[in-house]
Amino acid sequence: MEKERQVNGVEPEKSEDDIQREQLGPRGVPGAPDPAKMTPQRAKKTPKHVDPGHTA
Repeated sequence: MEKERQVNGVEPEKSEDDIQREQLGPRGVPGAPDPAKMTPQRAKKTPKHVDPGHTA
């Protein structure tokens, strides 16, 4: 039997990176917390409301 193939243009629920993070943890240490944090400076620069743009 063949595996079901994804339709072109449809993304799978989990990416390869998501699967690896589940198996190995965020830094390759299973069960370890993710140390990545947004810095206050980056939080200031991140827009609160994203303008989706305008169509031509």
